[in-house]
Amino acid sequence: MFTSILNTLSNCFKIPELKSRIWFTLIVLGICRLASLVPAPGVNGTALKDYFDSTAGAQNANGLMGMYSMFTGGGFEKCAVGALSIMPYISATIILQLLQAVIPGLSKLAREEGGRSKLIQYGRVLTLGLCLAQGMAAAFTWEHPSFFKGFTGTLVMPGYNIWWYRIQTTVILSTGTMLLMWLGEQITDRGIGNGISLIITVNILARLPQAGQGLVDMFLAPGARFNVFHFIALMLLLGAVIAGVVAVTQSERKIPVQYAQRVVGRKTYSGGSSFMPLRVNYSGVMPVIFASAILMFPAMILNALGTTFDVHFFIELAGLLSRGSFIYLMLYGLMILFFSYFWVATQFNELQISDDMKKSGGYIPGVRPGQATSSFLHRTMSRITLAGAIFLTAIAVIPIVLQEWMGIPLQVAQFFGGTSLLIIVGVMLDTMRQMEAHLLMRHYDGFLKKGRLKGRF
Repeated sequence: MFTSILNTLSNCFKIPELKSRIWFTLIVLGICRLASLVPAPGVNGTALKDYFDSTAGAQNANGLMGMYSMFTGGGFEKCAVGALSIMPYISATIILQLLQAVIPGLSKLAREEGGRSKLIQYGRVLTLGLCLAQGMAAAFTWEHPSFFKGFTGTLVMPGYNIWWYRIQTTVILSTGTMLLMWLGEQITDRGIGNGISLIITVNILARLPQAGQGLVDMFLAPGARFNVFHFIALMLLLGAVIAGVVAVTQSERKIPVQYAQRVVGRKTYSGGSSFMPLRVNYSGVMPVIFASAILMFPAMILNALGTTFDVHFFIELAGLLSRGSFIYLMLYGLMILFFSYFWVATQFNELQISDDMKKSGGYIPGVRPGQATSSFLHRTMSRITLAGAIFLTAIAVIPIVLQEWMGIPLQVAQFFGGTSLLIIVGVMLDTMRQMEAHLLMRHYDGFLKKGRLKGRF
């Protein structure tokens, strides 16, 4: 199998167009990584990086800052120019997608010819606004480092005018994000794969050396509590999780669709049969991100209230809702289930699909066109969404259980599931599909058997 993969990779560099696209993508991704390494002027990024590497920083990394730092490739904890990374653009895209479900004008614009380009322009403007807001928030956070529990010292360089620091940091961070957004679009147009997704994936993979060092320390450090059997079990778990993520990400329910013969003017369109693919994991990684972000705030708020007003009940309640507790895991799973159905309800419009099929003369065998087709699609999507939501819950819980209950370091556990693995696998599969399309056009075999990625189990 590995020989076949290596031969396929070598074939990729035999096609001039694909070779240039791959090199262009790698070079641009290298430039994107520099944005996470170059420190912003006026800020002591080394001090914050040392804090995150310390015990207190590792505990704080379980929260919102740790997740944000993971998506930025460590840029936030280094106070880098790319500290915001591409996250404002992702947030703007998600907001526009949700607004399309509640604002008819945006939904109509998305279906019109040329409407998609206007939505992209709206997304860029919204991204700039989010960049300015999040840049100001980052500047304020670095100005008041007491926000990081256990951090002592200052991050702003002495002698800096505070207002000049705020304006400068906001502008630099916003410019860094807009530059990364433009580079991502260039990868999509002139490279291989989705540029925005590849930038996030590379930022996550930048943690691999840390994870490797943590894995070595688990077994070879003096006084290590793990043995070779634990290592074998971890590797088997990793292989099973990756195989499960690939299988469920690729799996889909194929709904057969039959098209009747039509006569339009003097032209006759013959009928035919096709299928409508309904993805099992339709919502992707979004429910996990939503659930993680929301569950971080109750414990933080209750802990702050209990410490400020000296109310032990709030402190104990915050402990019950802390990451890794049984109540936290139960709420986490329920929220992933809820957001899985919420995302499908806002993004999958069975009424529109039914109307479009009826207008084009298509129908599902055994199901009447119109309302019956809409009800069938709704019922089918609800059933397969349940399977996808249960899978997401299991994948999201594995890293928490490994870290909190088994004592595995965070930098190692995060690659055994959760958002990290889901994003990496999904982006890699999408990139492989695009590479296989170029290979099959030149009559080369793809990465898998028969030159294609299978769409179901």
